[in-house]
Amino acid sequence: MSNTGATHHAADVKTLHDMGYAQELSRRMGHFSNFAISFSIICILSGGINSLGQGTSGAGGAALGIGWIVGGLAALMFALGMAQLSSAFPTAGGLYHWSSILGGRFWGWLTAWLNLIGLITVLAAINVGTFNFFVGSFGSFFGIELGYWSQLIFLIVMTGIQAIINHLGIQVTTKLTDLSGYLILGGAVLLTVALLAYAPSHDFSRLWTFTNYSGAAGGNVWPQTSSIVLIFFLGLLLPIYTLTGYDASAHTSEETVGAAKKVPTAIIHSVVWAALFAWLFSSAFVLAIPDMEEAAKQGWNVFFYVMDSTIPAKLKYFLYAIILLAQFICGLATVTSASRMTFAFARDDGLPGSKYLRTVNRKHRTPVHAIWTSAALAVGFTAFAGAYSVAVSVTSIALYLSYTMPIAAGLFAYGNSWTKMGPWDMGPAFRVIAVFCIGIAAVVFYVGVQPPNGFALKVVGVIGLLTAIAWFGIENRRFKGPPIGDRIAARAPEIAAAEAAVGEA
Repeated sequence: MSNTGATHHAADVKTLHDMGYAQELSRRMGHFSNFAISFSIICILSGGINSLGQGTSGAGGAALGIGWIVGGLAALMFALGMAQLSSAFPTAGGLYHWSSILGGRFWGWLTAWLNLIGLITVLAAINVGTFNFFVGSFGSFFGIELGYWSQLIFLIVMTGIQAIINHLGIQVTTKLTDLSGYLILGGAVLLTVALLAYAPSHDFSRLWTFTNYSGAAGGNVWPQTSSIVLIFFLGLLLPIYTLTGYDASAHTSEETVGAAKKVPTAIIHSVVWAALFAWLFSSAFVLAIPDMEEAAKQGWNVFFYVMDSTIPAKLKYFLYAIILLAQFICGLATVTSASRMTFAFARDDGLPGSKYLRTVNRKHRTPVHAIWTSAALAVGFTAFAGAYSVAVSVTSIALYLSYTMPIAAGLFAYGNSWTKMGPWDMGPAFRVIAVFCIGIAAVVFYVGVQPPNGFALKVVGVIGLLTAIAWFGIENRRFKGPPIGDRIAARAPEIAAAEAAVGEA
């Protein structure tokens, strides 16, 4: 490590100690790696492709041409709010920590649960989407078809491999997510160029033309409705779901050198570049559609319909291979994010079995039990994720609520109990951003429980009921939250022992 790197590392460790935590994880990530892990989870070649039916079978071309702009701006509001918070409090499991400090024990505890639920369900949705894509692209070569058992076996194997790679250390994971960053950018550019080059025509008016394809006209992706406004907002689940996971940069703060400065910009850059390239290839996709009405009828199969109709076979399968690899690494990065959130929450005794889940492997410097538990829970959730759109809705609701809660707490704490900002600071404009985030979250919640995703509302309702029982029945008396005040100083011997246990100098 260079002298500059060592200086940053020492400053990062001191900041972590000042918040009452030990440097147990290996701090080796640079700026690009921190950006790449969020960019890999966003993975526009995963959700942006697997969820295309939500747009084209809803409001038509405008659902992509305009929808990606609206969805990108919405995600950018959250990225800006998250950047402000991550600079002030650079810890693993950032959202939970921010909410606890700014909004109190209950607010932090609830944020942690929602974020964990969102990360587990998004891992399930990503890997189910990868399975669906594999079957649609290469399944015929291997004799694999869509089905409960084929999906379950595929997910056990794939998620297991993702967990093994995470188990072996952050260095292995970052090398793959760094590769994924270039792979996604290159794949998106190549896909855009190929679609434009082989498009039957270039009718740009499609990009702002609203057409109601709800009901049978859109392959019954959405129920029949006469409201073009509602069907457009339902289509926004495509960019909203795709543009999630950028909290991974915050979750890996304790593994990033110069985290207070690098994490905020990594969060923002991951959203901006993902939204831009997703809009470009989605627009090219709309232009390449041979027949809009026929494409809408394809529903969830619309991507393969367009690729089969326009792209030569050899190029098509080359693109499929790039997309499939990017989707696998997307799941890999999500295991990283989910396990760090699990580790951080367990470190403050916020989970059943916390002593087990906060264990860090001395050799690999990774929270191995949190990694395998997160992977197992995601596979378990796939029993309910057969309806891909429901998994997308639950994920979007849980994650965006967890994103909103620390930002909302910051809105009320800013300038009052929260006066010390980090080096990345937008000033009073944070309050304006926070108000926008609260409004956007309300819209995401409303849209996410509309038919055919009514089951998502039941899932959220059950989560709410179990959460209330857990808090008022157990956690309100037991859970202390992250260390503050005198508890930080009292942790000094514990911090020293934890760092000695993993060999931290």
